[in-house]
Amino acid sequence: MKSLVADTLGLRFSPVAIARTSVRPPKALQFKEGRRACAMHLFACAAQGRAAVADRATCGCVGGAAGLGFGDAFQDFPGGLSGFCGFLSSGNAGTGEGRAMGERLAARSASFAEHYLHGEGYKRSPELVRQWHDSLPFTQEAPAFVSFRPLGGIEEGEAAPELVSFVVNADQLSALVVLANYATPRSDRVSMPFASGCQSVGLLAFAEAASESPRAVVGLTDLSARKAVRRSLGPESLTFTMPWKLFLEMEENAPGCFFERHTFRELMGRE
Repeated sequence: MKSLVADTLGLRFSPVAIARTSVRPPKALQFKEGRRACAMHLFACAAQGRAAVADRATCGCVGGAAGLGFGDAFQDFPGGLSGFCGFLSSGNAGTGEGRAMGERLAARSASFAEHYLHGEGYKRSPELVRQWHDSLPFTQEAPAFVSFRPLGGIEEGEAAPELVSFVVNADQLSALVVLANYATPRSDRVSMPFASGCQSVGLLAFAEAASESPRAVVGLTDLSARKAVRRSLGPESLTFTMPWKLFLEMEENAPGCFFERHTFRELMGRE
């Protein structure tokens, strides 16, 4: 399956087809159960041409499980949801239980224990993290697998993916924001939320796909995820994830739009 939009933008990486499925794609890369890693490495594999897959036990971390749509896995974080709320904000060193958990974690990972005790500082307080958590669109029926495949590997006749995600630079992102709003009087068909890298290509984008008027989701604004895939995707990259319905609309609108005008062509270095 090809994408006129991707070809016109001259993407460096393959568009990624993302789907929830009951069948594990053949020959797909997958983390070993229990391995701690960032789920965005699976996405990066697909962007580089290799299929990858995750189930509830092989997402790399509980945040990855939640981010890919396998339910509210934050309940399984060390110290439960309260431990996670401290971890994402000001830390857990203020309580005896938090300090004890930090000591146990240090035996496995000094870096993780440091973040657990003193926080990542991504939200001001644990209370704000909890409110953000409570707003997330968790689903009760988790899929068996979430697959990441190069869009070009989707054969005619196969079921369409739920999402298509582009890895883009700033100029390409700008063009996609314009194209997403091209055939509508609206100006809000792209969302750029505070979210983990995997939530932006998974949980939040799946929720958009289920809405009557789906929006694209800009991601890789998560500092931790950017650090994880900086070497594989480059320091300039963001993700632009489209529900299938919006992807098809943008593909249909590509001919005759600003892609054929001087401003875009000059920006892309073609004039």
